[in-house]
Amino acid sequence: MSSSSVSAGSQARVGVVQMTSVGDLDANYATCSRLTKEAAAAGVKFLCFPEVFSFIGSKDGESVKIAESLDGPIMQRYCSLANDSSMWLSLGGFQEKGPDDSHQYNTHVLIDDSGKVRSSYRKIHLFDVDVPGNMVYKESRFTTAGDTVVAVDSPFGRLGLTVCYDLRFPEIYQCLRFKHQAQVLLVPSAFTKVTGEAHWEILLRARAIETQCYVIAAAQAGKHNEKRESYGDSIIIDPWGVVIARLPDRLSTGFAVADIDLSKVEAVRTKMPISERKFDSILKSSSL
Repeated sequence: MSSSSVSAGSQARVGVVQMTSVGDLDANYATCSRLTKEAAAAGVKFLCFPEVFSFIGSKDGESVKIAESLDGPIMQRYCSLANDSSMWLSLGGFQEKGPDDSHQYNTHVLIDDSGKVRSSYRKIHLFDVDVPGNMVYKESRFTTAGDTVVAVDSPFGRLGLTVCYDLRFPEIYQCLRFKHQAQVLLVPSAFTKVTGEAHWEILLRARAIETQCYVIAAAQAGKHNEKRESYGDSIIIDPWGVVIARLPDRLSTGFAVADIDLSKVEAVRTKMPISERKFDSILKSSSL
């Protein structure tokens, strides 16, 4: 395949990973390496990993201490893995070194099959939330938010890059579709057990339906340590909102595979041409 966006009618085999990352860089890399080799053997050309694929700390601030630039040794291992496997990799989010010693960026990195970093997106919407069950999360304490929406051409269509909590903000996906012409939306995540059970699949299917894009959502799964547990359920959804791939067990480590067909994107958009709406021109403010 060429590095330009595929034409409608072309198919590409993609994979979505489900894993349980821990606070051990080498152990997580070993899992990612094994899954990449298995996916390559299954004919996958593009493999998507979940948020915090390379490291999940058990203590506050632990991730900041291991954060590196994208040309550092941690990411270079994954670049070599992509090159050795002749496979594109979606890696998000990675603990990228931030603007100061107390902060990191939560960065979604896209690597091509030659091992080159093609693009990166710094998570815009940080997870500062009181989750039911007395769990309080304050991602902004150690993470600096990004400020740029990112879409990039690939052999698998035009990709829109996001991370986890972005999923709750439809505006970014509308922007990716209607301003940046995305065809495939990537949503690497580590949803909590509580929020995942309530909202994971319905939010992903909604984003696919309202943008008429494929959605590839790689998920962290199970218990990472005594303090943190993720919902799991990695899935791939087509532009009509149908789940076309998922693992049989939402907590197991592995990957699911689907063939993306961009002619399906064009067919859905032609039959239901929502891009032709003139929403901004017909919307009128009203107050009483």
